[in-house]
Amino acid sequence: MDRGQILGIHHITAIAENPQQNIDFYSGVLGLRLVKITVNFDDPGSYHLYYGDAVGHPGTILTFFAWPGARRGRRGNSQVTSTSFAIRQGSIPFWIDRFAMKGIAFEPAIERFRMQVITFFDGDGLQLELIESPNADARYAWEEETDVPAEFAIRGFHSATLCEMGYERTADLLTKTMGFRLLGQEQNRFRYELDGEGPGKTVDVVCMPEGAEGRVAVGTVHHIAWRTADDAQQREWLSELNSLGYDLSPVMDRVYFHSIYYREPGGILFEIATDPPGFTFDEPKETLGSGLKLPAWLEPHRNRIKAILPPISRRATGVLR
Repeated sequence: MDRGQILGIHHITAIAENPQQNIDFYSGVLGLRLVKITVNFDDPGSYHLYYGDAVGHPGTILTFFAWPGARRGRRGNSQVTSTSFAIRQGSIPFWIDRFAMKGIAFEPAIERFRMQVITFFDGDGLQLELIESPNADARYAWEEETDVPAEFAIRGFHSATLCEMGYERTADLLTKTMGFRLLGQEQNRFRYELDGEGPGKTVDVVCMPEGAEGRVAVGTVHHIAWRTADDAQQREWLSELNSLGYDLSPVMDRVYFHSIYYREPGGILFEIATDPPGFTFDEPKETLGSGLKLPAWLEPHRNRIKAILPPISRRATGVLR
């Protein structure tokens, strides 16, 4: 059976400390839609929050495990060190003004691979970027329940940056197995790209042989997930990666997608996630993110779980019930 091509970034998952601060930033400041409020299925006493476009299309989804009281992490090697969103060309001045007005830490815009880039940080210190992309016009955006004008709205992922002590083995996995091609190099940054349209087709690998190892905790990325079309193709990826000597998890039911996990040669946790079923699996598009959703095996424990979770509110609908 044909395993198909990796279709791009499916989602990126990071770690936050305060879930309300997280909602206020990603929904209130960045204007992303809170598409799902659920729990970490492996740690159901903590929230798992998903942000994206109107329906959480793959390639737009940034998610967070919210762990109050957890220690602060450290960016470094063996991590996704920056998550980059696409915006339309000419949008950076709007975001500079917005970040300055709201007291968001950011750095001066730079040019990278002939695109304008601005780096900024959320309240936990997670490093993010906005990249003016020539392809952003055709990409998804959330244009409701936000004061971010549509012409400046975030339009899914542009890319992610992988930081590695040595890039060669990771580059081999990307190009020889996952279907990326080398697009260019700027100093110690190597850019790889997938063919086709849509968000999240790009990944940068930064080689830092003298860099310190990162520590995954609050303010860092936990893992990056890549898209595959369906369960059948995911099984083919599982078989192929096993044959190449990677230590993979079994298929995990994440309700909104199915997942397999493995560590790439540089130590970053990779996931391959299916596009279906999607976030409208258990609530309609119109009310996505409006209440706590639990998988069937946790539903009998709803009252106990809710008693543990801290109260949160959504900017548009008030207190979560």
